[in-house]
Amino acid sequence: MSNATYNANGDNGDLGSTEGELNEWKHRPPYRVHDKAEDFEVRYQGSCHCGKVKYQLSREKPLDAKYCHCTTCQKIHGSPFQWSAIFHKDDINFTHGHHDLGWYESSEKTCVHKLPCKVSCAYCRTPIMDEGRNMILLFPTLIDFKSPEDRKNFDISCHMFYGRRVLDIPDGKPKWTGINGQSDLIEDSPQDAVNDLKRKRQEENEEKNDKNS
Repeated sequence: MSNATYNANGDNGDLGSTEGELNEWKHRPPYRVHDKAEDFEVRYQGSCHCGKVKYQLSREKPLDAKYCHCTTCQKIHGSPFQWSAIFHKDDINFTHGHHDLGWYESSEKTCVHKLPCKVSCAYCRTPIMDEGRNMILLFPTLIDFKSPEDRKNFDISCHMFYGRRVLDIPDGKPKWTGINGQSDLIEDSPQDAVNDLKRKRQEENEEKNDKNS
């Protein structure tokens, strides 16, 4: 495969330049390379399968971690579910592979950098992350964990779209029929979580009724 063909297959379509209007995204988080003088403590390192895309993470624990069982994640990842961890865009530092990234916007099925979008290595096609408007969802299977303690930092808080699962995971974690906090809890969700959800919705209904009265 020639270098020209390879770069044409990448969704950004550049040859590694960081200059020009088409490359402005490289100067914004999460793609902006952190200067060595910046206070960026490297806690984890991750990479795609072929190694062309490599990154560092500065946050010890993600803001949250979840298993998503929606059909889009099942198809794109080719697996029963997606394991994702939420980070701020400034928590990541790409050390290799700016010009080796490809994008996919799933709602319009287009390969342009339009948020929210899915980011992958344009060479081996490993999914790197989902980039949202404010946050990024990284995939912990790409991270080189140095200890069981590091791995435990990425334990999930819940399951999403569990009603669409292709296998049961009776782990006692909250299991939402859709997006967490915006749907119903099912299966072996902790009873405390179920009671809290009922109480929250009852309070919301009472507040709504008071406003309408």
